[in-house]
Amino acid sequence: MNIVRWDPYRDLTSFADRFNRAFGNVTGRERDEELSLGTWVPPVDISEDKERITLTAELPGFREDQVDVQMEGGVLTIRGERKMEEEKEGRNFHRLERSYGHFVRSFTLPNNVDRDNIRASFNNGLLEIEMPKREEAKPKQIKIGTGQESRKQKQIDVR
Repeated sequence: MNIVRWDPYRDLTSFADRFNRAFGNVTGRERDEELSLGTWVPPVDISEDKERITLTAELPGFREDQVDVQMEGGVLTIRGERKMEEEKEGRNFHRLERSYGHFVRSFTLPNNVDRDNIRASFNNGLLEIEMPKREEAKPKQIKIGTGQESRKQKQIDVR
């Protein structure tokens, strides 16, 4: 007896593929053109806590000198290029699935980022960019008192 895991999206995906083959798909053609031109987009994760926003880009096979990180006008831009391996005599490729060529990723930074203290590090194919929040953008706790003390306390803490 064979047990097959049911995937409710498999039928939808195959239907979409058949539809796109039958009627053409602008997005699919654009993607094919991107692949033929050598463009690709590395995946990123963006997380946030009270102190900072962290962007982590997955760049396997890269060295830190192959990646450029710039911040201009509130936009953080990551650029790089993965070059195709040199062809060698007697070596035939049967399959090429890794993406090659230039990439550019740009992210508009929120106003609460301290743009003068952005730091980037590169380790084991992961580019990590830490963007600390400005001090005035961090949440502040306002204590609540009782009666007249409450009004004075609120005035002092809010300033």
